[in-house]
Amino acid sequence: MSTKKKTTPAKAKRKPATAKKAKTTSSSAKPAKPSVSEKPPAKLKAKKDNIMRKIFISKVVVNMSLGTGGEPLAKAKTILENLTGQKPVDILAKRTNRDFGLRKGEPMGCKVTLRGELAKDFAKRALDVIDFRIPVRAVDQAGNVSFGISEHIQIPGVKYDPSLGIFGMDVCICMERPGYRINRRRRARHKVPRRHRITPEEAMNLLSSELGIQFTTPEMEEEF
Repeated sequence: MSTKKKTTPAKAKRKPATAKKAKTTSSSAKPAKPSVSEKPPAKLKAKKDNIMRKIFISKVVVNMSLGTGGEPLAKAKTILENLTGQKPVDILAKRTNRDFGLRKGEPMGCKVTLRGELAKDFAKRALDVIDFRIPVRAVDQAGNVSFGISEHIQIPGVKYDPSLGIFGMDVCICMERPGYRINRRRRARHKVPRRHRITPEEAMNLLSSELGIQFTTPEMEEEF
């Protein structure tokens, strides 16, 4: 009985590991992504032209805080209605303060909220009292601007009425972008993303162009 020897095939020669690695790295290499600062100008222009990024004056709030109700509050509401053409609402005390004679829930002032062209018209009349000059510190981080008027008779076109007296007021100009409603709606309420919020610089640029406001620094105030 003859026995045949099994023959094993010759092992294939292995390629060097260095050559294989070099081949895989060269084939799988991906081009580097451009950095944020290297964005094409077309994308930057599209971001500026986006209608959702447009800033506008959403409202102007005129507030008279008296710290008391009764007859003084009734006179203040009459003056505020004559100035703005809208019926004011009461401001209620949030807590009891015995030193000021206030109880929680009692009216202590009044306010009016103006929108659209009425807001811009009243803002221009009120800014005329302070010569359209507002300090930079009056702008908050959300882009809102506030200033005060010591006597309402300083507003152009307002005459003094002895039966009503003289009252001061605070004026707040609020800025917004489209989409801010998500922070106020009742259902599915969300915060406005930081990238969509208004910066003080953007608000000052818009108010300077639309209302002609000049924002001053402490150094500029000393010169005047």
